[in-house]
Amino acid sequence: MRVTFILFILFTLLLTACGSTNNEKNSSAQGQPASNKQAPAEKTIINIGIQGSTGIFSYARDKGIFEDAFAKAGAEVKWHEFASGPPHFEAIASGRLDFGSTGGTPVVSAQTGGVDFKAIAVTSDGKRNNAILLPKNSPIKDITELKGKKIAVAKGSSAFNFLYLVLDRAGLKAEDVQIIHLQPDEARPALDTGAIDAWSVWEPYITTAVVQVQARKLVTGEDLNIFAPGFLIARSSFTKEHPELTVLFLKTYEETRKYYVEHLDEVTDEFVKTKKLQREIISTVLKNSQPILSPITPIFAKAHQEQADFLYSVGAIKKKLDTSEVLESKYVEQALKELAEKK
Repeated sequence: MRVTFILFILFTLLLTACGSTNNEKNSSAQGQPASNKQAPAEKTIINIGIQGSTGIFSYARDKGIFEDAFAKAGAEVKWHEFASGPPHFEAIASGRLDFGSTGGTPVVSAQTGGVDFKAIAVTSDGKRNNAILLPKNSPIKDITELKGKKIAVAKGSSAFNFLYLVLDRAGLKAEDVQIIHLQPDEARPALDTGAIDAWSVWEPYITTAVVQVQARKLVTGEDLNIFAPGFLIARSSFTKEHPELTVLFLKTYEETRKYYVEHLDEVTDEFVKTKKLQREIISTVLKNSQPILSPITPIFAKAHQEQADFLYSVGAIKKKLDTSEVLESKYVEQALKELAEKK
């Protein structure tokens, strides 16, 4: 009897516990517990690369233009600073960057390295973007006099290709000079102190050195009529997953670009205030930049292919490329179409 009674008590307690648990579950379901709530969808992050203290991206970041545009699409913008073009592609390869703007040479180098990206629009014809600078008291007068000299350049940058082209025009090879690979923040002090004889570089570093330390331009891309388009670049997996955001990125860029070129005095004032640079530097850089936004037309595609072919011919890259494999205009064509329809 005692055993039977104990078993009865235990069975009763078990039923009570189960009933209590079920009641709690039912009550919780009616009260919409936190555990049953769906977590809010994560915002898409748009990672944009920026280099230099002036330019469309710099102006847009200061004004929050891309942030406002993408907020309406439920996305968030993050900016990432780079000293030159090649590091953009390292970030793309590791999934840390979605969009950026670089010269054509970094695009060639990235394709050679197998980075999964696309060049999605042309931003410049490149003629005014590069120059060979000399210290103000340099005796060098002609590009043929570069033979045996120490020349600084950022490896894989647009100025890297420009240097090889200049040497070719001078009848020289890379072996005839001492090429020193330096980023702009390293090369500028070397130029100022005379540690190097010349510096192959791009804007705004050209104008900054000319104005601040009276560096002298030996030759520019315009002098030699060197056509080297610059590009907007994108991570391929991002454009495939978010085609509508890719078009939005390009539309926002174009709207910013149009305002930028039509209000140069206002933009100059903004940069003088925010970047703490001399007005002469800002004004000259902006006038020289002449930004565009264009599909990659046959003319631009041909110029880019010729650039890759040249780099291969002089041994600067190790394999011959079909550059059309990384050129993609469909997003910029759609963006420009939508903007035209808005008018």
